[in-house]
Order: sequence, then C-alpha cells, then structure tokens
Amino acid sequence: MQKVCLVIGAGAGIGGTVGKRFATAGYHAVLCRRSDEEGLLRQVAEIEAAGGSATGRLLNAVEEGSIENCVAEVEADIGPIEVVLYNLGAQIGNRSLQETSYKNFELGWRLGTFGLFRTASVLCPRMEERGKGVILVTSATSAMRGNAGQHSHAAAMGGRRMLCQSLNAQFASSGIHVAHILIDGAVDAPDTLGKLLGAEQFQALREQRGGENDGLMLPEEIAQTYFHVAQQHRSAWTHELDLRAYSDLAWWNH
Repeated sequence: MQKVCLVIGAGAGIGGTVGKRFATAGYHAVLCRRSDEEGLLRQVAEIEAAGGSATGRLLNAVEEGSIENCVAEVEADIGPIEVVLYNLGAQIGNRSLQETSYKNFELGWRLGTFGLFRTASVLCPRMEERGKGVILVTSATSAMRGNAGQHSHAAAMGGRRMLCQSLNAQFASSGIHVAHILIDGAVDAPDTLGKLLGAEQFQALREQRGGENDGLMLPEEIAQTYFHVAQQHRSAWTHELDLRAYSDLAWWNH
C-alpha cells in the first residue's frame, strides 16, 4: 500500500504542481479535476516520466457522493490518504449583488465551503483512526477581506477559513494538521487566472509582471511551501499563512 496525496482541484496551476511535488517525494499523487481529461492524462504522464507515481480522476465535486466515493475508492485501491489538498476555486467573477444569482451564490458555497466540509467528513475519521493526516486548503484574499463584486466568493472563502479553524480545534489533538493557505496575489496559471482574464490579457500580464520580474506567483515555488507545511513537526505546526509576490502589497495594506 502506497502513501497517497489526494489533490481535489488538480489544474495546471497550484493543484497539479503540488501533486507533482509530492510525487517526487515518494507519494502516489491522485489528481482530480472536473474536466479536461487530456490535460489530466498529460499531468499523470509527466509525473510518471519523472519517476513518480500518479493516477488521474475526473471528479465533479458538486455531485452528491462524488468526493465520498473518491476517498473510499482511493483508500481501498491505492493506499491511505496521508495528505489531501483541497484546491477547488469558487470564483465566479466580479459581479454586483444584483448580478449575482441565487444559483451562482450557492455554487460558490458548494465549491468553497461545503466541498471542504464533505472532504473532512469522510477523511477525518480515517485520519483520526490512524493518528495522523494533513489537510492543506488553498484559500484567497477574499477569505480576509470582502470587496464589491465578491459577494459569493468572499462568503465562500470566509466560510472556508472558519471551517479550517473549527477542524483544527477538534482534530489537531488527534494528529491531524489542517493548514489554511491564503494565496494573496496573482498566480502564473493559464487555466485559472488565464481563463478568468482571457488569453490576451493574461499574456499581457505575464509580459508586464512575469518572467524575471517575479511579480506573478510561480506554482512550482508555491508547491515547495505546501510540501514544507505538510512535513512540519507537530510541535510547530503552521495553521494559517499567506503567500504573495515580493512586489505586492499585503491584503491589509490595500
């Protein structure tokens, strides 16, 4: 049985790159994403070509039972999930209150908060029985500061942050390390920020702030931090941290 790193939300940015990082350390990376099976298979192939072990799964986390069945199947077929990364985004774009439908607001909650709750509900009892486990949660600036146009996202991310704190309060003493990781800046990720901005605007941003300017957060460097947090000794766990490029102002300075 192999030790497993399960990634829920394994796009070409943070999620897939974190999976690769854990695979280089001997974990079997289970990469889950909603769509783009071709891109998913390419990620798995890249990990295997580098000598790692990985599996790809298409997963619609909104569907009832999808997360729960995934966890049960992975643990039965591959091995115990020692690390899970909950990396699903809940950004529906910048919309006024009047432009935010009930359906879109609820979708933000389902992806941002309820999906993490479901993941914890099925995994924490298993991790508690084993006496160890790591839950890494990608979050966003909206978890700390609500802005006009971010009604759905801020509510979802704020709930995500409080859920992480509540999980820690119950399960830290059982050996389960929950880390809320706030991404306070733009990530050089074509299938997240790139889709949100559009190809032309994203390329312009890359030319202005990316490359040697180091003004866009690099998924490979973010993954190093995630891996470090997952390996921390329990006498000095990090429960919350924020990451941003050196040239960005922190969320509280805006």
